[in-house]
Amino acid sequence: MQRMCSMVPHGGHRATHRLNRDLVYISDSVGLASFCERAQRHKVLAVDTEFIRERTYYPQLCLIQVGTGEECACIDPILIDDLAPLAALLTDGDIVKVFHACTQDLEVIHATLGIECAPVFDTQVAAAFLGLRQQIGYGALVESYCKVHLLKAESLADWSRRPLDADELQYAEDDVRYLPHIHERMLGDLTRRGRLSWVEPEMALVTDASRYVRDPREAYTHLKRANSLTRKQLAVARELCAWREELAARRDIPRKWVVSDELIVEACKRAPRTLDRLRRIRGAESLGERDAKALIEAVGRGASCPAEKCPSAKRKDRPSPDTESVIDLMYAMLRLVAERSGVATQLIATRDDLLEFVSHREESRLAHSWRYELAGRQLADLLEGKVGLTVKDGRVETL
Repeated sequence: MQRMCSMVPHGGHRATHRLNRDLVYISDSVGLASFCERAQRHKVLAVDTEFIRERTYYPQLCLIQVGTGEECACIDPILIDDLAPLAALLTDGDIVKVFHACTQDLEVIHATLGIECAPVFDTQVAAAFLGLRQQIGYGALVESYCKVHLLKAESLADWSRRPLDADELQYAEDDVRYLPHIHERMLGDLTRRGRLSWVEPEMALVTDASRYVRDPREAYTHLKRANSLTRKQLAVARELCAWREELAARRDIPRKWVVSDELIVEACKRAPRTLDRLRRIRGAESLGERDAKALIEAVGRGASCPAEKCPSAKRKDRPSPDTESVIDLMYAMLRLVAERSGVATQLIATRDDLLEFVSHREESRLAHSWRYELAGRQLADLLEGKVGLTVKDGRVETL
């Protein structure tokens, strides 16, 4: 396939042009509106993004690729002022948007366009129900379904630089070229196996906006070493992390550039109420006076939190040795179920899920819906002594 290598610079006149017979590079509003009008006629669209986030709080969308199955477009959000036609396309309830590992893509789309993209089909989620490993990479998925080996030479490209060259755009296009075909095959396989109803709730969890739209008051739950803090110290952490989150967002810088997790944890433990006490913590010397005072005020708010309103420490109780042995046996059964069904082990249940099934069965997700149908019932029989496990010809089998 011949490719045109001419590129459109800033201020160039050709804002929409073809790099090959079905790849379009769009860098102005007229070209975008025209493509979106064509794309609107399709019921399934493949979508991917290229972005950078090393130096900012918000991910910076540098390119968005959309494939219809007939053509692929690389849309340049850096050069296009009005992305409204694209936003309308991505929120059209009659068009399924197909992603692979969608969480970060949905986050950057939300940050840039202010929309929640829907409905979404994630091929990585679906793959785990169809005999492929959980969190399979896109390249491996394409190789499995399309027998095509993708080169990843541009994976570390600086997507914010302009102009983009033909190799970069070809690389970007490959990320959506094969998705419509893979989606069609997956949908057929899931329907034939009666698993489409299993996938839909998992897809809803993955695409839930709460996964990528953070409440600053909940930021402390992602703090490293938070499990070493008492409830009172967690109240301080909640205030400090909310302050850091809001400041990082306002300045659009990475949160760790405000203060590190390590400094926050130490401040929670020492609860400094003066600049002198704060400066005694390693790393705090780099804080400007205004930020240092704001940090101290946040410490004060947390320290004055009433005991009954302090967050609960989320510590895992270590199971007894006997319970650990039971979970080991259950996990062997779980792997057997996964092997026979072709559903990834970790998707069915984690060891924490198994522990919850032992200790609080009705609250466990293994006691409900497709997980109970697939594995929960057999695990219950194992716990009640109705079935057992043995080794036959070097393989685990049920008795």
